[in-house]
Amino acid sequence: MIAGKRIQDQARWLRRSARRWRQTLRYGSLAHSPVFFANSFPKSGTHLLTQVLQGFARIGPAVDSGLPAVTTFDGFTGRQRRLDEILADLRRLLPGDIGYGHVHAFPEAIDLLSGARFATYFILRDPRDVVVSHVHYIAEIAPNHIHHRYYHEVLLSFDERLRASIAGVSVEELAKASDGRPVYEPLPNIRQRFEPYLDWLNCPAVLVLRYEDFAADRRGTLERVLDHALQRGFRPAVSAQEAIQRLESCIDPSRSPTFRSGKVGGWKNALTDQHQELFAAVCGDLLARLGYE
Repeated sequence: MIAGKRIQDQARWLRRSARRWRQTLRYGSLAHSPVFFANSFPKSGTHLLTQVLQGFARIGPAVDSGLPAVTTFDGFTGRQRRLDEILADLRRLLPGDIGYGHVHAFPEAIDLLSGARFATYFILRDPRDVVVSHVHYIAEIAPNHIHHRYYHEVLLSFDERLRASIAGVSVEELAKASDGRPVYEPLPNIRQRFEPYLDWLNCPAVLVLRYEDFAADRRGTLERVLDHALQRGFRPAVSAQEAIQRLESCIDPSRSPTFRSGKVGGWKNALTDQHQELFAAVCGDLLARLGYE
């Protein structure tokens, strides 16, 4: 098992080195480019933003790192990862690398991702759309997720699942679908899940984007994405107009393994009055703080 992982790691390193070498031959040294990092609250447009940032490899000295997402929680066990593990993952990113993840706004992470060597982006989405997307993702798309069995086998209706995604689920409830195995990680309510990300909204060195921006004003949003990269030291090999066109051409929802519908405001057709009352009771002023009220 260990030998197999070592071989996989070596193969990933070789592929990464080859990609960096090809980009160096095409555009020159990557040494002076920033690290591009797409950070997000889960189910808020992670793959959309990552696709846009991967477009920088088509316009100048940047390269898809090929590294897995940098996450605060382990997707299979639900365990919160140690801060040193998260920071080690971020520090593995080299100049010009394009990476992505779900990283809480720890002071140490803020210091690192706000630093001169990073061009960091943070994308969020209306939490009401997030909970709807969360239901479909956990119940239908992610069979290995720690909460999948509970959503799939215990919660048998969309109403029950949506209430769980809004209000959270206790360890005791989750144990009903555990086959006797211990369950240590509850599902916090939507407000509790959002709060550890909120300090990213107050970081001048991080460009905050909304999923809805790409629908309302895609070109203007892509211009902001490009401008942020320029401010962080990126030097494209093409004109600004050509750069925007190439970034836009990289947006392809069909390439997202978790994409379902991507609708803006779809929650209006999914949340009943009772769901909205529950959401308001759980979230308090969260919508206002995020600019969605």
